[in-house]
Amino acid sequence: MPGTTSSSSSVSQQPSVYSGRSVFHQAPTFSLETFSNRDFIVKDFVENLSESAVAPNRRSGPANQVNAFDPKPFIRTFEHALSRMAELSGDLEHQENELSAAVRRAEAQHASTLQSADKRLEQIRQSFNGLDVSLKGDNLDPVNSVVKIGQRLEELDRQRTRAQDASFLIQCWMEVSQRGELFLLEDLRRQGGGDGKVRCASLTRQLIKISQSLDPESWKQVNGVNGAHGNGNYRPRRHDTRELLEKFSETLEKDLLKSFDEFYRRENFDGMHDCAKVLYDFNGGSSVIGAFVNQHQFFIDRNQLITEELGGDTEAWERLADPDAESPGVEPSLQSLIDEVKIVVQEESSIIKRAFPYAEQVMVKFLQRIFQQSIQQRLEMVLEKANTISSLAFLRSLQAARSALSTLIDDLKMHGLTESPEPISPQITLVLDQQFDDLFVPYFAGSSYIEREKRNLEELYSSLLFKFTIFHSRRRKAPTTFMKSLAKSGSEMLASARDAYVERLDSSDLAPAQKAMLLRVAGLKDAENANAQTEIEVSDEDGILSTANAKRMLKWLAEAIGRGLELNGGNETAKDVSALHQILVTNMGEIYLETALDAANDLAVSQEGVTKNEPDLSYVPTLNPAITIMHLLSTFIHTVLLPLAAPHISIRKTMSRSTNQMMDSLENKVNSIVQHSIDVILNWTSKLLSAQKKTDFRPRDDLSSGTNYLELLQTPTCQSVYNFLSRLHPLFLTAITPGQNLNSFFLELALGFRSLLFQHFQKFQVNAAGGIMVTKDLTKYIELLRSWELGGEFEASVEALTEIGHLFVVGPEALRER
Repeated sequence: MPGTTSSSSSVSQQPSVYSGRSVFHQAPTFSLETFSNRDFIVKDFVENLSESAVAPNRRSGPANQVNAFDPKPFIRTFEHALSRMAELSGDLEHQENELSAAVRRAEAQHASTLQSADKRLEQIRQSFNGLDVSLKGDNLDPVNSVVKIGQRLEELDRQRTRAQDASFLIQCWMEVSQRGELFLLEDLRRQGGGDGKVRCASLTRQLIKISQSLDPESWKQVNGVNGAHGNGNYRPRRHDTRELLEKFSETLEKDLLKSFDEFYRRENFDGMHDCAKVLYDFNGGSSVIGAFVNQHQFFIDRNQLITEELGGDTEAWERLADPDAESPGVEPSLQSLIDEVKIVVQEESSIIKRAFPYAEQVMVKFLQRIFQQSIQQRLEMVLEKANTISSLAFLRSLQAARSALSTLIDDLKMHGLTESPEPISPQITLVLDQQFDDLFVPYFAGSSYIEREKRNLEELYSSLLFKFTIFHSRRRKAPTTFMKSLAKSGSEMLASARDAYVERLDSSDLAPAQKAMLLRVAGLKDAENANAQTEIEVSDEDGILSTANAKRMLKWLAEAIGRGLELNGGNETAKDVSALHQILVTNMGEIYLETALDAANDLAVSQEGVTKNEPDLSYVPTLNPAITIMHLLSTFIHTVLLPLAAPHISIRKTMSRSTNQMMDSLENKVNSIVQHSIDVILNWTSKLLSAQKKTDFRPRDDLSSGTNYLELLQTPTCQSVYNFLSRLHPLFLTAITPGQNLNSFFLELALGFRSLLFQHFQKFQVNAAGGIMVTKDLTKYIELLRSWELGGEFEASVEALTEIGHLFVVGPEALRER
């Protein structure tokens, strides 16, 4: 290896491929520095090797001399270069192996160094921990020594206090048992201040236990006389320790309550806490809890205000009773109380938490007193006042009060009260929920709530439909006028509804304000007018259907349903909704819609036989509001009522069946009215066509030659039919909702009219001049039918009428061609 190293060194000193030129060929020389040079280019390296392979004499020979190519120099040069490069490659590999071995040795040394350092670090850490432990246990540490001395002194002080208390306790017991006196405790009670009273109470409690143990005769009663029997012998005692200690305890309890009150006024929560703790040992804390709650300024102020009359704006109470007005919300005095309760409870909860070791128990008593006294009394006053206004005012006040109190409960739970800022305790949550439910139990017991809702709706519906029922009752006695002749069952229903309304107005339990509201809804001035039916003035408008009134009825019912879900939602929801559904079906479906449709149908039937005057079609406008109200009623039931009864399948089926029966009955009545209307129109059209003169289509020759006859646009009969049917078109356009029903009506009417025309023209003989008049009449009839926009399905009939007109004006030859 030394020779190789020196050889490599000698080679590396040769910077070029070859060192010089000579006559004889020299092999190229190069080293590793040749290839590691930055300027090394392979192409130049190969060119230099090639040039070194050519002899100098060959490169410098005469130009005209032709030399044959001799590859041998090139072969020798490149073989030598390859041999040299192999040597260099071996040297390079050897150097690489040496460097790799050196790297491995360095890495092993580094790993060993790290391992040694890690072990030394662990030894240092263990030494530090041991030192730390030894320092903590070393009595020479000043901080540790002070802590231990303090703890020891505290323990000695507690032992000393216990020893003093024991000594004092023995002295007190000797005093009370032997001399029947409590001077030591009295001195401590009078001179010890608040802390002395707390210590005195603790000693008294211990003396009572000693008395029960050492003087059991004082705690027994034999035939009403203090004493004890032992083996049949009676041993009298000098002093009754029980009586003495109980009397002293009563005095001490009063002093502790007084001290508690003084601490409360000075906001000394630690003193309050000590007093409350001692009193809890005496009687479970009932006396101090009662004193804290009863003497609270909130209850003192509220007791002075509880006798005040309810204020409030008169207009607000009127709006509360108005079914068409929005509810004004919670009564102001009740809302003020709720706001004050929220602030007081949240503030007092922090005081209770600091002053009582049993804060949760005190908080429960405080909340019970607030809800059972202040809130309940004010709530009852508000509801009693609302009940004197109207049933609706009561229900709205009940809903507003429950909503406001529910918000109060949620706010108190969110605050946390004695657990603030932590979540409220489960016990207080249970108390809040229970107090909230107890407030409204009297108003939701049994079916009392839903009965109020039903009575309120029945009163409102009866008031709204009162003039309507009076109008139709009178029309029933006059069959020749509009809306006459009601069916017997309908008449009985109207009479029953009217009588129930009048009876309700005469009821003594109906509040004057509610009576005034019902009369206003009914459109009456006073109750006397309601009783004297013959004096009530009604107009035709009172007997027709009103979409506005129907919307009012649905609005009132929707309010009742929403209120019921908020106040009385639960398992009875389906039954309540079913009861309200029946009221809606009875009043809007039977009393309102069926009555009006029956009257319209009876009038339509009566007009079928009219022959003298044009039939009375004034009932037709009834169809439009009837159809609209039917749609509103059906939509309301299927959208609002039936989904609420979905959980109770049997009730929902009953409601659905009742609704379908009602809607089928109403639709049949509407169809009957429409069909009778078609019959009335066609009958009167037939009557007008029957007035056609035979000479209208076969005029005399002298008359037909005149210019006046040919100038006529149509015959008088055609004109009268046209005028009659033209007036009907806009009438039914407004009466029947545009759509399939309206198209079907006009199509059936057009088909009937076409049949009448076919029959009509078959009755007449027509000459040439009359044929022109026939064509003119048919043209007018076709113009009328086209104005009805019957669609393509009637176009063939129109073409047929046109062809009929042509039959009377074309000659026989042209007729054959056609």
